[in-house]
Amino acid sequence: MFKNTFRALPALAIALTMIVALVPAGMAFANDADITLTSVMQEGEPITFYLTDNSQISTLDPQRASDSVSIEMLENLFLGLTNTDPVVPGGITAEMATEWTTSDDGLVWTFTIRNDVPWVRWDPVTDTAEVLRNVTAYDFEYGIKRACDPRLAAYYSEIGCPLIKGGMDWLSQAEDEATDEGADLIQVEALDDSTLVVNLEFPAGYFFSMTPMWMFRAVPQEIIEEYGDDWTELGNLTTNGPFVLDEWVRGVRRVMLKNELMPADLRGPGNVERVIYTIVEDAGTIFALYQDSQIDISGVPSAEVQSVLNDEAYAEELVQKSDSAVFYLAFAHDKAPFDDVHARRAFSATIDRNAFVQEIQQGRGIPMIHFTPPGMFGAPPVNKVGVGYDPAFALSEIEAAGYPNCEGFPNINIVTYASAGTWAEFLAASVERELGCDPSVFTIEQQEFSVLLETVSKLNATEDRPNMWSLGWGPDYGDANNWVHDVLSCESENDFMRPCTEVDDLLTQAARESDPDTRIELYERIEEKFFGPEGDTPIIPLYLRVGYTLLKPWLSYDVYTTDGIFGGPHRDWVSIDQAAQMAARG
Repeated sequence: MFKNTFRALPALAIALTMIVALVPAGMAFANDADITLTSVMQEGEPITFYLTDNSQISTLDPQRASDSVSIEMLENLFLGLTNTDPVVPGGITAEMATEWTTSDDGLVWTFTIRNDVPWVRWDPVTDTAEVLRNVTAYDFEYGIKRACDPRLAAYYSEIGCPLIKGGMDWLSQAEDEATDEGADLIQVEALDDSTLVVNLEFPAGYFFSMTPMWMFRAVPQEIIEEYGDDWTELGNLTTNGPFVLDEWVRGVRRVMLKNELMPADLRGPGNVERVIYTIVEDAGTIFALYQDSQIDISGVPSAEVQSVLNDEAYAEELVQKSDSAVFYLAFAHDKAPFDDVHARRAFSATIDRNAFVQEIQQGRGIPMIHFTPPGMFGAPPVNKVGVGYDPAFALSEIEAAGYPNCEGFPNINIVTYASAGTWAEFLAASVERELGCDPSVFTIEQQEFSVLLETVSKLNATEDRPNMWSLGWGPDYGDANNWVHDVLSCESENDFMRPCTEVDDLLTQAARESDPDTRIELYERIEEKFFGPEGDTPIIPLYLRVGYTLLKPWLSYDVYTTDGIFGGPHRDWVSIDQAAQMAARG
C-alpha cells in the first residue's frame, strides 16, 4: 500500500521526500484561474507557516493511522519513544525515552521515560490549555498494547505486533470475541512512571529503528475511555507534542498552534508558532498560490517543470528531493497469465526504466530494478541486483511461459490510480515492441486511490481482480525488512496472492538475525531471489521518486531535504522571516 506511501543516493546524497504541496487560511475560490485568499493576518499575528495539502486526515489516533497525511499530523502532535533525526536520514535520537538498554539476547528492551512532559487538552473555543497530568511509562504501555487490539482493525498492527511478545496472541483473536483482557497477553510493562520494559518475540535487528513509529506512542487512557472513538475530535484531543490542534474543518483546512507547555529542550530550533494547512487538490492551483506568495512551499506541477527549471527567478527557491518512495506495477499471482513466473519475468524485462523516468516522469526519478531503495539498511546498490531492461531475456521468458512471440496471450486488465494511466500505456507499448503482443489485449482502467485498494484486495474473488495494478511504497522505518518483508512476504498483506517460497524463509532469518553484516548479506540474497534472472518477480519495480519543490526565500528550513523521510516532517524545525513574508503577502 502507498500510505503513502516515501526516500537515495550515497546515504541520500540526492535528499529525499514526498512532494507535498503546502497552503493558507480563508480561501474563496472563483475558478482555477481566479483565486482569492482572504488575509487572516492582523497586528501581532503568530509567526505562521502557510501550507496546502491535497488530502484529508483519516484519523488522529496514533494506533490507527496508516496514511501519510494523518501520520504527518501525529508527528507534530504526539511525542514518540524516540525521534527520527531530521538532520541525519535513518538516525534516531532521544525523545520521551532518554535512555535505553537491551539484554544480551536482544529480547528485552528497557526504556527510561522522562517525567516532565504534560498531557495537554487544547480548547479552541476559549483558547485555553488544560493540563491533564504528566506522561508516564504507563501511557506507553497502554499505547503499545492498544496497537495490538484486534478491534481497532489497524493496518500497522500487522507490522508492529509480531515483534512484541504476546502481541499476536491478542491481535489474532476475532474482533467480535476480543476483550480488554487480551492486553494482559502482551509482555510490555511499566515498572514505574519512568521505566518501560518491552519483551520481543525474537531478537529483531530492526526493532530499534521502529521505536519512533506512531503506533508505539503513548496515548491517554482515561481520555480514550471517557470519549471513545470521539477522543480525537477537536476539543477532546489530548496531546503532548510540539503543537496542539486549534482548528479542523474537514475538507477545508486545519490549524496547529505551538504547545507552549512542552519542555523547551524537546522543541526543534524553528520559530513557527502556527501552521495552517488549506486543502487544495489541484497542483496547478497550489502553484498559482505559491506564485502569489500566499503559501510558503509548493510542488512543481508536471506541466511547469521545464519552465521552472529554465526560469532564473526560481533558482534560489528550487530544491530537489527524494522521498524514498518506490513505485511499481504489481501482478496478481492467483490469475493467469501471471500465475506463471516466466510471464512475470518477461513483462518486467521489456521495460526500459531509464526511458520511463525521462518520458513519463520527466526525469523526476531514479530507475529501480529491485525494491529496497538506497538509504535503507540492507539495500543493495541501485544497479547491482535485478534484471532490468533485457529484450532477449524477455523473449525467452515469454516463450517459456507458453506464448512464443506472444501468440495466444490472454486479455490483460490493468488498474492504475488517476495519475498513473501513462504507466500502463508505457508497459503496453513496451510489450508490443519487445514481445509482439497485440495492444488490444490490454484494458487500462484508472481509479481513485482508495477504490483501487478495494479493487485489488485479496478478499475479492480471483475473477474480479485485475491482472496488474500500480502502487508505491514509502518507508516507515529505515530497514530492508520494511520493504521486502512488509510488502512482498507471503505473510504480509499480500494482495498479490504470492505463494510462500524459500525466499520467505530467508525473510524470517534476516528479521531474526542480530549481526548487521549477516543481515546485509541476507537482504542482498533476498533481492536476488525476488528480482534476479531466476527470481520470483513478484512486482515490476519502476523508479525511486525524486521531485522538485519550491520554498520561499523567507523560509528557513535547512533540513528540508532530510526531514520527514520516516514518519512526518517536523514543523518545529521551520523558521519564518515574518516581516519578509508579510510584505510579500501584501
